[in-house]
Amino acid sequence: MVEKRGSGDPDTPDTGNGSGDGRSESLEARRQRLDSELLARRKVEPEKSSDQSSAKGFALAVKLSSEFIAGVVVGALIGYLMDRFAGTAPWGMIVFLLLGFCAGVLNVLRSTGAVAPSVPTGHNRTDDRSGDRNK
Repeated sequence: MVEKRGSGDPDTPDTGNGSGDGRSESLEARRQRLDSELLARRKVEPEKSSDQSSAKGFALAVKLSSEFIAGVVVGALIGYLMDRFAGTAPWGMIVFLLLGFCAGVLNVLRSTGAVAPSVPTGHNRTDDRSGDRNK
């Protein structure tokens, strides 16, 4: 037994003749309207997302560069002050400049997630979990 079905639209009755000319015209018009709306939205959305992603990328670059530069500057400053008051020029500057460089690289790696952040001593995560189980 073959059952004929309508368009699914409650306002449009099924004529049962199978031609569907009126439905195909309105369907084609709706499809073209949908295509034009989708095209318009696709043009607007990528510009918006690219602006946000470039702003986030710029913010990350500024953050990482400032953390690196701060480490080097602080190391150089400590080395200069040590040389000035202890009279060990240029060794304090050289040693602390290298330590500042290493600290800057470590800060950048921590910010990007390449290195896990340091855990304060006395806070062992496995001890905290085992203590919760025993209670």
